[in-house]
Amino acid sequence: MPAYLEELTIRLGTGLGEVPEAIRDKHANYLKAAQQADGGFAGREGGSDLYYTGFALRSLAVLGELTGSLAERSADFLRSKLSGQETIIDFLSLVYGAMLLDASAGIDVFSAASPNWRDAVADALEKLRRDDGGYAKAEQGAASSTYHTFLVLLCRELIERPLPQPERVVEFILSQQAEEGGFREIRASKRAGTNPTAAAIGTLRILGALNNDIREHTLDFLVDMQTDEGGLRANTRIPIADLLSTFTGSLTLIDLNGLDEIDVSAARRFAEGLQLETGGFHGAAWDTAHDVEYSFYGIGCLAILPVGPQGSN
Repeated sequence: MPAYLEELTIRLGTGLGEVPEAIRDKHANYLKAAQQADGGFAGREGGSDLYYTGFALRSLAVLGELTGSLAERSADFLRSKLSGQETIIDFLSLVYGAMLLDASAGIDVFSAASPNWRDAVADALEKLRRDDGGYAKAEQGAASSTYHTFLVLLCRELIERPLPQPERVVEFILSQQAEEGGFREIRASKRAGTNPTAAAIGTLRILGALNNDIREHTLDFLVDMQTDEGGLRANTRIPIADLLSTFTGSLTLIDLNGLDEIDVSAARRFAEGLQLETGGFHGAAWDTAHDVEYSFYGIGCLAILPVGPQGSN
């Protein structure tokens, strides 16, 4: 069975096959133009980093464009980061980007790495584990995080080092469930959010711990996150939809067999409305800028949200 992220890449690539070629090319050209001189990709400020490079490589992979000199330059950038001390999210970006380059272009970023690098990474990840069974954002962090627990699980899948005591992770995730439905990011959070909920359901799905009660509780929460704009919002205190929440929320609804419980055509139109004429996506209606991260979420929405009777391309 493929790892979660590998499966997601296949799902998005398959869904994009239904998107007109002109739309796919427009976004591919946007991403290609965003590559920096060092082979990496940057956010809205600063130079190349692993986080944004990871989103660019994922987008190019699902578009079938992670090839040739672009792939070679991207691999050079990832290799330049192998000896650094990276955060968990940056390391996930590095490992997954490397695996995408191997699958798409036959480039082995880790060819010169130590033979036991996977074990070293697994040992480092365990330093983030806390007494409640979850994982913190950093070694200094006291609180387990729903999102970072999900990231550790994804990392371990990619490096083929199974999670020790997975039942403790399940217990932690279930402890994060909020009364109104959905899941909290940290125990001290006052309310659930769309994105920690997506991370929680992803974790439970990978570990085979989803049940019908969790499904129904979560569906009710996510359906309430859809706004009049058509997209999904981050939590109940935020009235405005955004592309990240729309993508993660819609993907979670699909995994819970409940996408038809929202207005799918409206969600699709929301995502389409954030496209730039020259490619790429804004993050929300108020957002005047754009970047490769939100472009991944936008491309992902085009892939997973079917065109309804009123949808358009």
